[in-house]
Amino acid sequence: MSAPTIQRPRAMRDALLERIVEAMRDDASIFFVCADFGSPVLDRLREQYPERFVNVGIAEQNLINVSAGLALEGFKVFAYAIAPFITMRCFEQIRVSLALLSTVRPMNVNLVGVGAGFSYVVSGPTHQCYEDLTLMRAMPNMAVYSPADHATAASLFEACMTRSGPKYLRLDAQALPPLYPAEARAPAEGFHVHGNGSDLCLVATGFPVHTALRVAATLRERGVASSVVDLFDLSTFDAPALLAQMSAARSVVSLEEGFRGRGGLDALLFDLRARAGQERPMLNLGVEGGYRFELGSRQQLHEQVSIGETAVTGRILDFLGLPASQT
Repeated sequence: MSAPTIQRPRAMRDALLERIVEAMRDDASIFFVCADFGSPVLDRLREQYPERFVNVGIAEQNLINVSAGLALEGFKVFAYAIAPFITMRCFEQIRVSLALLSTVRPMNVNLVGVGAGFSYVVSGPTHQCYEDLTLMRAMPNMAVYSPADHATAASLFEACMTRSGPKYLRLDAQALPPLYPAEARAPAEGFHVHGNGSDLCLVATGFPVHTALRVAATLRERGVASSVVDLFDLSTFDAPALLAQMSAARSVVSLEEGFRGRGGLDALLFDLRARAGQERPMLNLGVEGGYRFELGSRQQLHEQVSIGETAVTGRILDFLGLPASQT
C-alpha cells in the first residue's frame, strides 16, 4: 500500500457505520439490527432508515435469530453488539441459525462486534474479549475479519456486501492511529505487509499490529531486519502468498490479543505451516495466564499479560538468541 496520509485516530465502528449508512440510500436490501448498543452514526442511520432498523434490546441471542430470519427473506443484514456478547453469549444461535443454516440456504449476515481484546480497558474481563477468534474460527464457514485501523474496517464493507454467508468483524473499541489512507481498499490477499525483513516475519492481527510495528522498529536498531504482516482476513486470505512471505524470513513470530495456544492466530499459522512443510522456527505470543481483574491503561494491561511492547521485544530477542540489552 502507498504511504498513509495524515489522519487523526478514529473509531473503526464509525468508519464502517458511515459506509453502511451511505450504501443504505441506494440499496434497499440492507437491514441493520442492534442489541441496545449505539453510536452517533447509528443515531443517524436509525433516523434516516427506521423501516430497516431494529433494536432487539439487551438480547443478543434474539439478535442472531432475527438477523437469520431477515437474511432468509433476502436482506443483507448487519448485526451490531459488544464483541464478547455477540460471540460468546449467543454461540449456539450463531452455530445453528447462521453457520449450519447457511450451508443449505443462501444468507448474508455480518456480525459486527465492538470491543476486541482489552479495548474496554476499565470494564474488566466480562467486557473484554480474548476468546472470540477461537470461537468464530471453529465454525468452518464463518468468515472472520480483524482490522487494525478504521480504513481497513471501512474497506471490509465491500466483502460484507459481496460475499455470501455469515461473517464476524472484530472491531476495536478505541480510536486507533491510522495505518493506511482513508480511501484505501483492503488487499485481495487478506493482509498488508510492512517492511521487507529477511531475519524475522512478525504476523499480527488487530490492535497488536501497532505493537508489532513498534517492536520491528526497535529490532531494526538491533540489526534485525523484520517484516510485519497485518493479517486482517483470517478465513479467506491468500495462503500461498502468506506462506511465501513467512518463508522469506529465517524466523516467524505471531502476536495476538487473545489467549496464546488456544486456537486463535497462532493455531491458524501453525496449521498452515505444518500443511506446507515449513520447518523454520516460530514463536507464538499471546495473552499469558488466566483472567485478570486489574485496571490500568491498555499498555499496562498488555505488559502484565506479556503482549506489551517491552515484553514482546524481550521475548523475541530471547527467541533469536540476542541479549536483552546492548552493552
